[in-house]
Amino acid sequence: MSLFGIGTRNSKTFRPKKSSPSGNKGLQLKKHIDATLGSGNLREAVRLPPGEDLNEWLAVNTVDFFNQVNILYGTLTEFCTSSSCSIMSAGPKYEYRWADGITIRKPIEVSAPKYVEYLMDWIESQLDDESIFPQKLGMAFPPNFLDVVKTILKRLFRVYAHIYHSHFQKIVSLKEEAHLNTCFKHFVLFAWEFCLIDKEELAPLYEIVESIIQC
Repeated sequence: MSLFGIGTRNSKTFRPKKSSPSGNKGLQLKKHIDATLGSGNLREAVRLPPGEDLNEWLAVNTVDFFNQVNILYGTLTEFCTSSSCSIMSAGPKYEYRWADGITIRKPIEVSAPKYVEYLMDWIESQLDDESIFPQKLGMAFPPNFLDVVKTILKRLFRVYAHIYHSHFQKIVSLKEEAHLNTCFKHFVLFAWEFCLIDKEELAPLYEIVESIIQC
């Protein structure tokens, strides 16, 4: 199966790639990300470009990480099922329950695919909300924007944790481990650069995270 082929993916979980926010400015920042990633220097790629707005940078990268996780998980939908992954977990010590604070206020136990479906719907609704992720230059970001980004990245990390703990051998058999590792390294370095995920949240993959940070 090709990493970028969508033929057998669950259409509910896999969704079209989201565009960069903030109009032309967002596109310029996205080009900067692509250029620095292409150089192979991930530490340089995550740094805020000189003179740029932090919220703009957080917004563009958040959309990018959503797209990356969407594609990665999309290759596993036929293997990550409600029967094979009846609980959203990252090994025996870590279980993730779902709540969005609106329609589901009390965390509920769900299967991994259901958790990811809820998560992607929840993130997508925020990315599409221009009062949270402005699409036009000059529009203000909300005062709590940093907290919004932190929550999104914390939950996207949980998808990575589930993939590594439950599906890494399948990733290897699909010859996708290099892409997974590069995406995760980019994600971790960005989160670390701007203190976006608390250390305790990283515990399920902390050895990998520590090796990324120290390399």
